[in-house]
Amino acid sequence: MTWINRIAYKTSWCLFATLSIAIGLYPVIYFLIDRKFGLLSSKRELLLTDTIWNIGFYTHILLGGVALLIGWIQFVAKFRLKNLKLHGTIGKIYVVSVVLSGTAGIYIAYFATGGIVSTVGFMMLGVIWLTTTILSFLYIKNGDVKRHQKMMIYSYAACFAAVTLRIWLPLLIMYFGTFEEAYRIVAWLCWVPNMVIAFYIINRSELSLSLA
Repeated sequence: MTWINRIAYKTSWCLFATLSIAIGLYPVIYFLIDRKFGLLSSKRELLLTDTIWNIGFYTHILLGGVALLIGWIQFVAKFRLKNLKLHGTIGKIYVVSVVLSGTAGIYIAYFATGGIVSTVGFMMLGVIWLTTTILSFLYIKNGDVKRHQKMMIYSYAACFAAVTLRIWLPLLIMYFGTFEEAYRIVAWLCWVPNMVIAFYIINRSELSLSLA
């Protein structure tokens, strides 16, 4: 690896970690300022007063934030190898957070702004996030490290949709001029490219190992 590649690699990792931490902490804002902030500003008053929806919404954003906040460090090889017990503990917290946040996310997706297009997009994201995370947990319980790592890459790619949504959404709003139209598109755009990139990373890693 050349020095340029090393700098690019470290820069991308710093950006990845910074975005994960920043958006992981983002839900705290909902408790510091007016509730009609961000995505809540597009919701009807009737929905905002619904107790079950509120439980689902806050479960989703708070535990999703926890998963995003702690998940990225699991991919740092030096940390993982030197702290296997802590790695396992963080992993368990991540899995519990995803199961609760993902389940809540599937529920609140039914009420997503933008109708059926947004609902299906976010529901599929929730199902993929849950499935890859649970499979990852089952694989490591059975000692299958390689498949565990693959599923964790897919799982965190789905988790990282919280970041990519906040990157794409303002750009789409500027382009289309309306929140609702932008939200229909971002319901898919926030996670589909992430999964494609995850697929590329996994297959590139396998190719590198086969050529070594």
